[in-house]
Amino acid sequence: MTGVPTLYEWLGGIDALNRLTARFYEHVKADSLLEPVFAHMGADHPAHVAAFLAEVLGGPATYSQQHGGHPHMIRRHLDRHLTQEQRQRWMMLLLATADELKMPDDPEFRSALVSYIEWGSRLAVINSQSGAIVDPNAAMPKWGWGEVKAHTRAD
Repeated sequence: MTGVPTLYEWLGGIDALNRLTARFYEHVKADSLLEPVFAHMGADHPAHVAAFLAEVLGGPATYSQQHGGHPHMIRRHLDRHLTQEQRQRWMMLLLATADELKMPDDPEFRSALVSYIEWGSRLAVINSQSGAIVDPNAAMPKWGWGEVKAHTRAD
C-alpha cells in the first residue's frame, strides 16, 4: 500500500466488512423495528452488503461484477417503504456494531464512514418509496476521505 490508503484498506478489507455485516445482521434479527424489514433476507445477504460497502469504500468491484452494481442495490429497495425511524435505527446499529468489533475509531475514518452511511441510507429511503425508478446506468457511488457526497462517475 503506497500513499493514502482507501477507506476500505483503512478498515481492514473484506474480512473486516464481512465480520461487520455478519454481526450487524445478527443484531437486526433481534431488533423489533428492523427485523420485519429483513425477515426474508437470505443467508448470503450480509456478504452481499459487505461486497457493496467494499466497492463504495474503495475496494474491489466484486459487487458490480457479481450482482449488477448500484442499479441492483436500488432495485432491492424499491417499494419497501422504509421510514426515517428505520433508517436511523439501521445507522445506529451499524455504528454500534463497528464499535463492538473495535473497527477503526479515529475521527477522520469515522467521519467518512458516518457520512457515507447517512448519505446512502437516505438514498435507500428515497428509493424505497412508491414511484421510485432505477436508472440502469447508475454508477456505483465512490466514497473517500473527507467526502460530502459520493462520486458517481464511471471509472
